[in-house]
Amino acid sequence: MRAAQIATLDGPSAISVVDVPEPDAGGKVVVDVHVAGVTFPEVLLSRGEYQLKPPVPFVPGSEVAGVVRSAPEGSGFTAGQRVAAFPGFGGFAEVAAADPGFVFPLPDGVSLEQGAALPMNYLTIHFALRRRGRLQEGETVLVHGAAGGLGTAGIQLASAYGARVLAVVSSEAKGEAARAAGADEVVLADGFRERVKELTGGRGVDVVADPVGGDRFTDSVRSLAREGRLLVLGFTGGEIPTVKVNRLLLNNVSVVGVGWGAFWSGEPGYVQEQWRDLLPLLEQGRLRPVIGSVHDLADAAAAVTELDERRATGKVLLRVRS
Repeated sequence: MRAAQIATLDGPSAISVVDVPEPDAGGKVVVDVHVAGVTFPEVLLSRGEYQLKPPVPFVPGSEVAGVVRSAPEGSGFTAGQRVAAFPGFGGFAEVAAADPGFVFPLPDGVSLEQGAALPMNYLTIHFALRRRGRLQEGETVLVHGAAGGLGTAGIQLASAYGARVLAVVSSEAKGEAARAAGADEVVLADGFRERVKELTGGRGVDVVADPVGGDRFTDSVRSLAREGRLLVLGFTGGEIPTVKVNRLLLNNVSVVGVGWGAFWSGEPGYVQEQWRDLLPLLEQGRLRPVIGSVHDLADAAAAVTELDERRATGKVLLRVRS
């Protein structure tokens, strides 16, 4: 089968498409992949900078959507069924295999393109907002990196749970993706703290969802309302920030780590609980991933580079087959 492979840790440009053996079923659900989602971990994996360091060569790709080819007895899946899946690795290929606990049936109204955009971003942000952030209806959420796949997912899910959403973007052009996702207000990253203060009447926000990190972090802490929560989702800005903990005392605020993978690895059934929680919102059309660029599998290097250079608006996808 054709697959995009990382053979050297020289960055996204070194990703190449090669022929590799199909994965062994081994008790897993085998999926004929139609679309694969591209995520920031692929950027880090291409340089050996991710916390997981598989030996090269390997096929990256943590999320896919397609049609079940085969499934183990008792898994609940059948051949021909449309699914999204989270194989962890191996998704940038014509065929992927995933544990049944990480395969998700797609409602009829959800396209395969949308399905491939769901597992990593929507399950991560669900864990962030509900489990770690304790988001309540009527609260205000500030979302950094709001034009990207995780950011647009955060806007949609926070809105679906009844929150007011302020979206932070790096340029006016990226603001369109945030608005398409349903943001109530769009704010430029430059000077966002002052604008947030204006928009909240000086109160601040209840939750900050921050996958960017870097030099925004301190102003994000300062933007929190009383008993606000800053959710640390990642560091696409490159720099891992530090916090002076005396700042947490001033308004009884919290900085909360969000390690979705670290959590479900100790509680595997949790991921299916999440999907059951999201499913009604998908069926009602309240969650609709904002799709950005769609690349052919042959252009996997360009797709990952788009995330590396922070040019992505909406979810970046790989079309594996039509």
